Amino acid sequence: MMGIKTRFVDAGFQKATTAAALSVVALVALLLCHMIIHAMPAIQKFGWHFLFTSTWDPVKQNFGALPFIYGTIVSSVLALLIAVPISLGIAIYLAELAPLFIRGPLSFFIELLAAIPSVVYGLWGIFVLAPFLRSDMQPFLSRYFGFLPIFQGAFYGVGMLTAGIILSIMIIPTISSITREVFLTVPSNQREAALALGATRWEAIRLAVLAYARTGLLGAVILGLGRALGETMAVTMVIGNRAEISASLFAPAYTMASVIANEFTEATGDLYLSALIEVGLVLFFITLVINIAARALIWRVSGRVKGEIRK
Repeated sequence: MMGIKTRFVDAGFQKATTAAALSVVALVALLLCHMIIHAMPAIQKFGWHFLFTSTWDPVKQNFGALPFIYGTIVSSVLALLIAVPISLGIAIYLAELAPLFIRGPLSFFIELLAAIPSVVYGLWGIFVLAPFLRSDMQPFLSRYFGFLPIFQGAFYGVGMLTAGIILSIMIIPTISSITREVFLTVPSNQREAALALGATRWEAIRLAVLAYARTGLLGAVILGLGRALGETMAVTMVIGNRAEISASLFAPAYTMASVIANEFTEATGDLYLSALIEVGLVLFFITLVINIAARALIWRVSGRVKGEIRK
């Protein structure tokens, strides 16, 4: 009797957990279907030109998402270029070099950055970072690196560079915390073997820790990229919100999340609203493609690492 009851409980538990897992897939599919349905008027009118046109004119009902795609990708890549080296240094110090009495408090303060609301980052960016960039940093970059197109143009304070810096600060806690946890999972005998062979402390970290933790490090970077792609409020407050494509990092720009947040309440016409929903659909697909590519890369790296370990 008890065995039959146990089998029924196990079967019920399995079905419940399966339903919970499938509900996530169903929710994503339902979200995607509704977005496609409501974006269909814009899709039918503009087609593929929507992705490669720079005009965004609600008055003439002419819409193109290229400036928003450009702003989203450039600001996120810029944030990664700033955040990844800093996060990697933080993780190495906390996992490998810091004294024990420092690791706990320092980790707490770094992770505390992730708990700060994005609107606070936006306010700090407007009143502190943007004036500093306009008066000090941007003139410096223009004076010494002005031969590069990315450091040319007027000094607005707000713009792509400001948004990239704000995003980098916001994703540093995510990347550094996950990377630190990954480093802590590396077996100690990896480090001991490298040191026993005469490696220096840096060589042991580079050869034994970083090589072993490549997969986890890549996953941390992708999680940071995911947050950077979808960040809305802080970026909206500091990026300048101008639907133009410029090579200069000083120039104002726009992101897909920002244009949806700014103009959704103003979208009175059906085509205008449909165009904004299609922008969200494009952002959804970009995020999906990046995560699929990252997952494939992680599988490839994982297989290579396992092969090296077997050897």
